[in-house]
Amino acid sequence: MQYVILILVLLAIIILVRSIRIVQQAKAYVIERLGAYKTTWNVGIHLKVPFIERVAKVVSLKEQVADFPPQPVITKDNVTMQIDTVIYFQITDPKMYTYGIEQPMVAIENLAATTLRNIIGDLELDQCLTSRDIINTKMRSILDEATDPWGIKVNRVELKNILPPKEIQNAMEKQMKAERERREAILRAEGEKRAAILEAEGEKESAILRADAKKQQQILEAEGQAEAILKVQTATAESIRLINQASPTDAVIKIKALEAFSNAANGRATKIIIPSEIQGLAGLAEGIVESVRENKAAESGN
Repeated sequence: MQYVILILVLLAIIILVRSIRIVQQAKAYVIERLGAYKTTWNVGIHLKVPFIERVAKVVSLKEQVADFPPQPVITKDNVTMQIDTVIYFQITDPKMYTYGIEQPMVAIENLAATTLRNIIGDLELDQCLTSRDIINTKMRSILDEATDPWGIKVNRVELKNILPPKEIQNAMEKQMKAERERREAILRAEGEKRAAILEAEGEKESAILRADAKKQQQILEAEGQAEAILKVQTATAESIRLINQASPTDAVIKIKALEAFSNAANGRATKIIIPSEIQGLAGLAEGIVESVRENKAAESGN
């Protein structure tokens, strides 16, 4: 009898322990009592009634990602493409998610494929390739509204890949290659133009510097010549001043004039007309010189 009681106590403890549930963060437990929805457990410790209540579903409240395989779609201009989508969603109502629809993920995939075909069918190929944001926004709005009765909120929809037919891909690659070559040619031409402009500017600057240097040289030469002339004029003025201070006689002035004529005729003229007063002075000077010579000769004979 004691063993039976012990076994019953152990069974009661086991059942009690198994009836205690702890709900983790970002999760929710859907509880049924006798097959009918009873309540939803959120974060914390809970106790269910043994044999009467059960956990029907454990729901994650985190944002989830559903990556669906590529779907064939036809554009408005009859081009068949393969497009795969990625959907970011979150369960906001565990009860509606549990009882709202059977296999909600399959339902979302089919709904996404149908919505994508409807949107792409109204667009041409070029619009599909350049209007991803518009397509994403439209799909998110439609899917969010459609999944609201299922307790699901669609946060974001992204077109992962858009794959046109192979021949169109080849044509697009050729077009992109031609565009790259065109841009490269433009950049090369702009670079050559820029180099030519810089070279011309350099030559212009060099010419300006050469002109400035030549101008400076001419200025220095002119200043040198002016300074030399000034010195000559100063020396002449000084000699005239000294002569004036010495009160020269007419004979001295005439001799100076004779020297001036002599210097003027030194290797530069074959004929010079000498004024009569200077000619007399020249004869006088010659007589004086001859007299000096005779006196020197007489002294030598003695």
